[in-house]
This record gives sequence, C-alpha cells and structure tokens, in this order.
Amino acid sequence: MALKKPTIKQIVKKCSSFGKKHGYDDVPKGHFVVYVGENRSRYIIPLSWLAHPEFQNLLPRAEEEFGFCHHSGLTIPCEEVDFRSLTAMIG
Repeated sequence: MALKKPTIKQIVKKCSSFGKKHGYDDVPKGHFVVYVGENRSRYIIPLSWLAHPEFQNLLPRAEEEFGFCHHSGLTIPCEEVDFRSLTAMIG
C-alpha cells in the first residue's frame, strides 16, 4: 500500500503546531514559518503565497530533500538570497 502524500493544508498545520509547541507565539493567523538556507533562517510568510507558482515549485524540492513528515518545521531548500528575491517578487 502506497503512503498518501500530505496536502499543503496538512503541512502548514503541522508546521504551525510545531511553532506553538516550542514557544513561537509570534506567528499571526494566516501565516506560517519556513526555514531557509544553510543557516536555516526563519521566515514568517502568508498562507496565500502557497498559491503562487514559484513557491509551489519549491515544495516538491523541500519534500525530496527534507520530507514533510518531521517535527522541525518546513525547510525550503534554496539559498537565502534566492528566497528573499522570491518573497520580494511575490509580496
């Protein structure tokens, strides 16, 4: 039996609950946390960005490299400077 891939909603819920369990109360409703780059810099981003095609392109890479079934939050596999460029373009 094949394992069912988690949905974006499940991923965000898991990442959001991780933050609350570990004392991160600074995440506003409608946002979630991602970790980016070699130093795993923490970014709070709006859920609406999940609909953006460029951001969606990062999710399969994140799953392949880090998986979605872990308890350390959603880690995005790209350089921090590239992620900041993406956020500037989306935001």
